[in-house]
Amino acid sequence: MECPPAGQTTTHYATAFPLVTDQQLNLGSFGTPNPYKIMNRFGLATDDLPGMLEFLKSQGIETMPAGKFGLISVEIQDPEGHHIVFTQNHEKTKSQMTAAPSHQSPRIIHVGFIVWNQEKMNHFYKDILGFRPYWHGGMKDDQTDWVSMQVPDGADWLEFMVNVEPDANQRLRGIMNHIAIGVPDIHLAEKKLQENSVKLTEEPQIGRDGKWQLNLYDPDLTRIEFMEFTPVRKPCCSEFTGPHPKP
Repeated sequence: MECPPAGQTTTHYATAFPLVTDQQLNLGSFGTPNPYKIMNRFGLATDDLPGMLEFLKSQGIETMPAGKFGLISVEIQDPEGHHIVFTQNHEKTKSQMTAAPSHQSPRIIHVGFIVWNQEKMNHFYKDILGFRPYWHGGMKDDQTDWVSMQVPDGADWLEFMVNVEPDANQRLRGIMNHIAIGVPDIHLAEKKLQENSVKLTEEPQIGRDGKWQLNLYDPDLTRIEFMEFTPVRKPCCSEFTGPHPKP
């Protein structure tokens, strides 16, 4: 789909890629893009969408309908303008997906994005929506650059990328705003990517959280992080305080 004319603020979704179970990855073009909100929209499933709608209204949070790709959903914005789409979690949604799940099927286990006001974001996600701390760490043992917050009743998480300079270049913004795809074996994932003619610029490594990971970058320099579900060594900086995701 062609990009919208300059100055047009409407989001134009081009493609929805079905992943394992009820997940999908959406790519869109924007008339007035914000370079710091590359990951500007993500979805969360709830077992009771009408109940969630009433709860959000009771908290004074503005809601709007967001029926995309045949899904009935409700959309809100967090304090820094990221869009959150709540959808109803049910078996019919899963059966609509065309991907055939397997032990190596891709599944997003976390989404990371730049955060400027950590206090406001912590209040919104932790105190209002009920997210739980999972892990925090940084490039140095005494420094926190990443804060992981798990969903209230699962093991997937959001990752707040803090301490980012306002004049960060496109490459750094792409590193910080990222998605992570969980895989059971990072070396098998590396082999599959190479078989698909992906030119890798990095090798698998054990991250600061003790998990094997492999980074690659799309044409817009957005980071795609392949990550094993469980750590193989003790993490830096803090202990994990929640369950790890599973395949």
